[in-house]
Amino acid sequence: MSTATNAITRHDTKARMSRAVIHNGVAYLCGQVAGPEAREGDITEQTQSMLARVDALLKEIGSSREQLLSATVYLKDGNDVAAMNAVWDAWVPEGYAPARTCVCAPLPADELKVEVTITTAVNA
Repeated sequence: MSTATNAITRHDTKARMSRAVIHNGVAYLCGQVAGPEAREGDITEQTQSMLARVDALLKEIGSSREQLLSATVYLKDGNDVAAMNAVWDAWVPEGYAPARTCVCAPLPADELKVEVTITTAVNA
């Protein structure tokens, strides 16, 4: 990873997107969804799987839950907000909640119930 302040580092870049882009000590994570093992599960299972994937990506790029800056949560069904929030609230460390928005939106696959995009600080 480059340490120059104006450098842009792309993590796991493919033709369409990078899993994370880092610039000036801030990382922008691509949308995270439940892993294949949880895609047929309910909102609780999908949220747990999605956040486990966020944890793995945060670790890969040198960040953590305590460094989250903002999050946008996309729900397929607004009726799932309470169950999703229960998982989210248990996942975010006390005192480290990011700025967050939660919206209802169509998701890229029929079986998906939740997606999140994260902006986070990274360790220098």
